[in-house]
Amino acid sequence: MDPTPPGAAVVDLLGVLAHGELTAFIRMAVDADLAPTLALKASMGQVACSDFARFTQLVEHMRERGIDPDAAMAPFVSPITAFHERTRPKGWLEGLVKAYVGDGIAKDFYREMSAFVDEDTRAVMRATLEDDGHADFIVQIVRDAIRTDRRAAGRLALWGRRLMGEALSQAQAVAVERDAMAALLVGGGADLAEVGRMFTRLTDNHQARMARLGLEA
Repeated sequence: MDPTPPGAAVVDLLGVLAHGELTAFIRMAVDADLAPTLALKASMGQVACSDFARFTQLVEHMRERGIDPDAAMAPFVSPITAFHERTRPKGWLEGLVKAYVGDGIAKDFYREMSAFVDEDTRAVMRATLEDDGHADFIVQIVRDAIRTDRRAAGRLALWGRRLMGEALSQAQAVAVERDAMAALLVGGGADLAEVGRMFTRLTDNHQARMARLGLEA
């Protein structure tokens, strides 16, 4: 693998994305057992399978590039674990909102970062980050919940805001604390103004997701 900062950044991006997908798979598979109906268990299981398929795709791409997947993911185990500890949902419904909103924010960030990597890596990242629609069932569940319990709307709106703050802090930490990623942004021609616009786009996308759920951002 190219030892220059852009090469190291590719390893970082693939590593953090792969570990994120693996974590998403585990969380969704565990949460599926809490679903109140068999149909919802099946829907959540389908999302979990999609997460694992994307994880497998990333691992295969890393191995083809001569990257050790475990070594690439290792630096992100602690920060991702810490993020999930800070955003532990209280109940099944908050878990669904976290899966829909929290994962969406993370994927938006990685999609932005994919603009600065090589074409092959960009292709596999964007394929991994593509919305397959499997999580759309969450929208209807949340909308039904707040229609029958208006107190849930306020609680879930606050939860979504917290997720946004934690996810943006996490994304900024990853971009700044990993020297290779910071060098990738600068080397890709992204000045501070562009980085600011990038985080504005992340916020706008989050607001759109919250509106789709019927919640105030």
